[in-house]
Amino acid sequence: MPLNPLSSAIHANFSRIQFTPDLLPADVIGTLIYNQKKEEFNVRKGPIFANFILADEINRAPAKVQSALLEAMQEKQVTIGEETFKLHEPFLVLATQNPIEQEGTYPLPEAQLDRFMLKLVIGYPNREEEKAIIRQNLSAEQTSILPILKTEDILKARAVVKEVYMDEKIEKYIVDIVFATRFPKDNNLSKLAQLINYGGSPRASINLALASKAFAFIKRRGYVIPEDVKAVCHDVMRHRIGLTYEAEAENITTDIVINEVLNAVEVP
Repeated sequence: MPLNPLSSAIHANFSRIQFTPDLLPADVIGTLIYNQKKEEFNVRKGPIFANFILADEINRAPAKVQSALLEAMQEKQVTIGEETFKLHEPFLVLATQNPIEQEGTYPLPEAQLDRFMLKLVIGYPNREEEKAIIRQNLSAEQTSILPILKTEDILKARAVVKEVYMDEKIEKYIVDIVFATRFPKDNNLSKLAQLINYGGSPRASINLALASKAFAFIKRRGYVIPEDVKAVCHDVMRHRIGLTYEAEAENITTDIVINEVLNAVEVP
């Protein structure tokens, strides 16, 4: 699993939740168990109480289960019975969706999709990567991953990312990109007006700014440049733009729309 090696390298806790149509919210967050000996209810915490969560095929569970997970993502806490428990920090949720098989699935509503910071599209590996996959799976040696970081190091890095300098011109650039998806006619993008059903929310602006800072941090810079915004824009925005039936009929994707927006918005 992609998060298991990551959690091992960071010396953190990992949980994998396989989402199925019969999954209940209690299977994710936990529930109260009656203790006959003590004649009282005890809290049994669910798999959500970990640093890294893999929600496998999240769209296979009904909306009430998805809501239980995404509420925990937003509030960073879970209420079981009359008690409220803070979730462990850092807390990261990775959700997967099968793009091919759609029978028996429950698509996430737009407001719930908006809770995820990034949406990555993972295609087939190239030839060299495929060869490496074959070798790793047929090798008799088991690769062991040793911790190189502590969770405290991640929290410190997060604090440093927020301190990365973002000029007011970059802030305006981010706002212009998001507003161009909401009001394309006002940004010389009249051809997109019939293709966009709804544009990015305020969370799009927040996450685009935060992701740009994180990208600058990875590039060992203490300030954000327009290229940082462009580098993360597709991953931040592609699940936050709703397309019309006309766009789907013409095989227009959100990535194409984002390209048009980036070409039209003036770069500072």
